Amino acid sequence: MKIAIISDIHGNIHALEAVLEDLKAKNVDTIIANGDLINRGPASCEVLSRIKEEAEVAILGNHDDLIRKWGSRDPDLPETWFDDPIWQSTANIAECLTDKGWIEYLKNLPMSHTIDIDGMPKIIVSHGSPNHYSEGYAHDVPEKTLKTIIEEHPADIYISSYTHEPWERTIEGKVFLNTGAVGTPFNGNPQAQYLVLEKDGNAWAHSFCSVEYDKKAALDAFYESGFINKGGLSATIFHEELRRSSPLFDNFRKWADTQRLDTTWNSWTSFKHAFPEKFTLLWC
Repeated sequence: MKIAIISDIHGNIHALEAVLEDLKAKNVDTIIANGDLINRGPASCEVLSRIKEEAEVAILGNHDDLIRKWGSRDPDLPETWFDDPIWQSTANIAECLTDKGWIEYLKNLPMSHTIDIDGMPKIIVSHGSPNHYSEGYAHDVPEKTLKTIIEEHPADIYISSYTHEPWERTIEGKVFLNTGAVGTPFNGNPQAQYLVLEKDGNAWAHSFCSVEYDKKAALDAFYESGFINKGGLSATIFHEELRRSSPLFDNFRKWADTQRLDTTWNSWTSFKHAFPEKFTLLWC
């Protein structure tokens, strides 16, 4: 038995198709899509269609929930976001998915999924942690937090995504894994990345996998689809993240906040001048 956990596709249909082909070659039995299927990239509708066809389970991620909430101006979202240019591409994607009838699908995605097979270690899969989809497992998560998760959600293996970087750690005999990202890796590796679990006797063996894809086509799609024009500043930043396989969007927003600047094109230019090391070209 082989189970693939793929995540953070973020509207990158080119990366997703390459991963699906790779999974066929690996004879994977089950695909779990661990959230953040949409937003950031130009092909959110196409990605949802393929996930609905191929994945046995799809889990809610923070970007999926953001789009779900956007159209109704959910009070959980700051009112100022709706007029902020940094969220222009989010607004565009929310409108598109609403028009295509995908919002109800997003509303029905679960927060986590449990794999509990007799005689096998129990697995909990969640985009972040079982407590929140924005609490991913990574090197900077305090050990105390992971121990609390063990106490509150008993299992043997905990799988998350969210941070866009593959990662693993064992605490008190419990294994924590991060899948990495299919569509927008943040570890400097431009390949589409995911996790495979394989039944090995009465245990699960895990493998961090990656596959090359036509990244130039994925980057060109931002322009060919019109997404870069409709999405404005945020679409441009997401394009730059994909080029460099590293995070920029949240870093820019946090920096602008500390500088008491609006998230405008002028602020983006200032950010690039302030942190030239973030714009060292890693891929193309």
